Amino acid sequence: MGERIKLTASDGFSLNAYRAVPEGKVRGGVVVIQEVWGLNHWIRSVVDRFAQHGYLAVAPAMFDRVEYGYESDDYTPAQFQVIGELLKKFSHDTAPLDIDAAIKAAAEGGKVGITGYCFGGRATWVTAARGAGLSAASGYYGGGVPNYIDLEPKVPTEMHFGDKDTGIPLEQVEALKAKHPTADIYTYDGPHGFCNSDRADSFHEASCTKASARTLEFFHKHLG
Repeated sequence: MGERIKLTASDGFSLNAYRAVPEGKVRGGVVVIQEVWGLNHWIRSVVDRFAQHGYLAVAPAMFDRVEYGYESDDYTPAQFQVIGELLKKFSHDTAPLDIDAAIKAAAEGGKVGITGYCFGGRATWVTAARGAGLSAASGYYGGGVPNYIDLEPKVPTEMHFGDKDTGIPLEQVEALKAKHPTADIYTYDGPHGFCNSDRADSFHEASCTKASARTLEFFHKHLG
C-alpha cells in the first residue's frame, strides 16, 4: 500500500520517509515515529495499517542525519550495539525539523495526529509539548519520557506503557500521571515493545490490541 518518498526539512535537509494513502475517504493525517531500527518492516506495516483506517500516514527516517538510509530488521544484541553508536551521534536539536516536515506532509490529509514507539514514544511526548501543528498525540512506551515530566502537552495526549517494562519503572509512570492529570496515561500487562509483532521476545498481542484500539478511537475523536 505504501511508498517510499523524500521529505525536505526547513533547513533544506532531504530525508527518507514512508507514506501510505487511504484508498477511500481520508479522515486525517498521522505521523508515525520509528523505533530505533528505522523505517523497517514493522514500522512500515504500522503506516499501512493507519492508511487502512483512513489516515494519510507518514513515517520520517529519523536517523538519516546520522546514517542516511539506515534501517534494520535485526533485533539481536549485536545490532543494539550498532544502534547505540548511532544514538551517540543523534541530535535532538535537528529532530524537530524532520518531524515537522512529516507533519506538513501528513497535513495533506487534514488534522494531524502523531504516534510513535519507544524512541518514537519519547518524540511523540516532546512534540506534543511543542504543539507543532498537531491536533492529537498517542505515544507508546517512550524511553526517557519520565525525564521530560515537566513538559506540558499543548494538544490532547495519551500515552501507553507496559507494566512489565524493566526500562520504565511503574513509579515513573505513576509520577507522570500525577503530574499530568489531563493526559490519558494507560498501562498494560506487557513488556517494553509490546506492540512490535516482529519481535517474539516482547510482542504481547492482547496489550497491543487494546492500546491500538484506544489510539484509533482517540484519533477518530480529535482528527476525524
